[in-house]
Amino acid sequence: MNHYPVTMTVRPEVEAFFDAATNTISYIVRDPGSDACAIVDSVMDIDYAAGRITYDHADAMIARVRERGLRLDWIIETHVHADHLSAAPYIQQKLGGQIGIGENILIVQDTFGKIFNEGTEFQRDGSQFDRLFRDGDTYLVGTMTCFALHTPGHTPACMTHVMGDAAFVGDTLFMPDGGSARADFPGGDAGQLYDSIQKVLALPDAMRLFMCHDYGPNGREIRWETTVAEEKAHNIHVGGGKTREDFIRFRTERDATLDMPRLILPSLQVNMRAGEVPKDKDGRPMLKVPVNAL
Repeated sequence: MNHYPVTMTVRPEVEAFFDAATNTISYIVRDPGSDACAIVDSVMDIDYAAGRITYDHADAMIARVRERGLRLDWIIETHVHADHLSAAPYIQQKLGGQIGIGENILIVQDTFGKIFNEGTEFQRDGSQFDRLFRDGDTYLVGTMTCFALHTPGHTPACMTHVMGDAAFVGDTLFMPDGGSARADFPGGDAGQLYDSIQKVLALPDAMRLFMCHDYGPNGREIRWETTVAEEKAHNIHVGGGKTREDFIRFRTERDATLDMPRLILPSLQVNMRAGEVPKDKDGRPMLKVPVNAL
């Protein structure tokens, strides 16, 4: 029998914001018992070729929070994203709230601090974030007690955030016809990913699951909400009783064929800093391109 730190009968209102440029879904999650909300996996817009950053996606979410008269308690990062840049500090400046991520951000910062040859000015202690979550940690969004599950495998810092009857899985799972995310980034592990998926699928069958990405497999329309029961029955990578060994073999072979995400280099530099763009010695925003490092 599973024992969770909170009951999961509260049904928060979840509003999704799809970013077509990165196939990312961000969320405003409202506590039904108050005017408090959380934002999960925000997006900062970048024209990488032009070196230009803008905030249209984040501004739409900020406008919605203000329009509804909500108070932002938390800005949650499910992990250090490799395919889009976080707008967390921009949103925090406009609306307040605390920025939270999994405590294994320290591993990610150490790994990629070396890859990007960061100096001692880049703190590798997670201090860029307001809260580092451990497995099972709880926190409040208004009156709603939420909790974080450590679900590594895609990255060491991946967390699934459970808010009432809604779980935000990051890149741990995709929609049933999308399967699962890759596990070949530094610090990733296919066996860990399988175990983490089982942890998610041990949540109640009726639990709503919200994806961080969807790519519309086989030309279907973009979707981002499913349930534990649907994933257990139909997920093409882990559903229907597929074994850990089958998954590791499939995931390893599949990952070997995948290209690096288009925005991995700017994303990692920004997201390991909680959404802040690094600066050069003269204080100018500047991104690096390490050669043959990934």
